[in-house]
Amino acid sequence: MQDTIDIAAGLASDSRLFTLRHEQAELVAGTQACQQAVLAPADCHGLDTAVRLALAHRIAVLNDDEALARLYADSLHALAPDSPVLALAEGRSDMAEPFAGMARQADLATMDNAAASERQLAALEAAGLDRPQIVALSELIAFVNYQCRITAGLRLLKE
Repeated sequence: MQDTIDIAAGLASDSRLFTLRHEQAELVAGTQACQQAVLAPADCHGLDTAVRLALAHRIAVLNDDEALARLYADSLHALAPDSPVLALAEGRSDMAEPFAGMARQADLATMDNAAASERQLAALEAAGLDRPQIVALSELIAFVNYQCRITAGLRLLKE
C-alpha cells in the first residue's frame, strides 16, 4: 500500500524502488506513525489538525516540494479552514500571534536551521504558545522537512 512519501515521490506500487523501500517495513511504518502523530495526534495540545496541515503545506512549499504541498493543501482544504489558517498555509507573515510566531519558526527552521536558537523558543512563548505546543510545533517542522528530503532523494533515485 502506498503512503504519503510513495505518492509524493511518484513511486508506483509495482516499481523496483517501491519494493526496495517497503523491504524496510519498520521504517515505512514508523514514518507513517510519525506522520499521524504530528498531523493528527490524539492530544493536539491546542494545535488542531488544520493548523498542522497549514504548517506542513508551508514547509513543503519552502522546500519546493510541489507534490507534498499539493497533498497537504488537499487535506487542508477538505477541513474548510478559516482565513487565518489559510494565511498560514499561503506563506503570509502578516498574521496575528500565535500564527505569526509559528510561521517565523517554521520558516527559520526550514530555511536556515543553523540560525535557530533558544531566542526563537522564547519568542514562541511570548507569542502565546506553551511548552507542549512548542514541542509539538518543533516535531511537526522536523518531520515535514524529513519527509521533503526523503521524497527528494527517492525522486533522484527514480531518475
